[in-house]
Amino acid sequence: MPQITNIRSRARSLTKTQKLSAACCAGLGVATLAITATPSEAQTTTHEAAAVASAPVNIGNQPVKNIKVNVTDQKAASMLKAEAIAAKKQAADQAAKKLSAEKAAQQRGAEQAASRSAERAPVRQSAPRSYNNNLDGWIRQSLDIMAQKGIPGSYNGLYRNIMRESSGNPMAINNWDINARNGIPSKGLLQVIDPTFRSYHVSGTSWNIYDPVANITAACNYAAHRYGSMDNVNSAY
Repeated sequence: MPQITNIRSRARSLTKTQKLSAACCAGLGVATLAITATPSEAQTTTHEAAAVASAPVNIGNQPVKNIKVNVTDQKAASMLKAEAIAAKKQAADQAAKKLSAEKAAQQRGAEQAASRSAERAPVRQSAPRSYNNNLDGWIRQSLDIMAQKGIPGSYNGLYRNIMRESSGNPMAINNWDINARNGIPSKGLLQVIDPTFRSYHVSGTSWNIYDPVANITAACNYAAHRYGSMDNVNSAY
């Protein structure tokens, strides 16, 4: 009992400042014990969020990560398919262009070959026309030469005047008319005098006045200049 009384008396002897210090120390100790014994709410929430984040999320029976991979694979496959189609179209276009160019080259080659062949083709010359050695043949040959030289005349006009002048005799000669008396008798089928024959001779024919073709063409050339055509002659000319 004396001891207890002594303690109380000591307690009563503590100053006010000492009492406050003791109270503070006691409170800090309790708080430390509380913090050590129970984890904070913030720490609990952080651990739970980390656990949720680390856990895979499923849609149906398939994880979201796997779905993303599948979508990426599908896009890649679609891109590859589109690229393959584009490459195939490009190859087809190139093949078509190549074929068109080859056809054009073949056509040009064929045209050039045809052109060269046409250039090298020998000019086919018509065989010389043959004429009978008679009045009909002489008239026809004379008409062909006259056509080439632009001398007018017809078969009937030549034949009619020949028959009147010489009766178709190429060696006929007139020794009695005025020309004969002047020393230049008329000769041949169309009774041409030498000066007239020489003046109106047609190139390509004989210079012999008795040659039937030369005589006819020279006489027709003269008649064309003086009368317009042998067809217009109906008497001595």
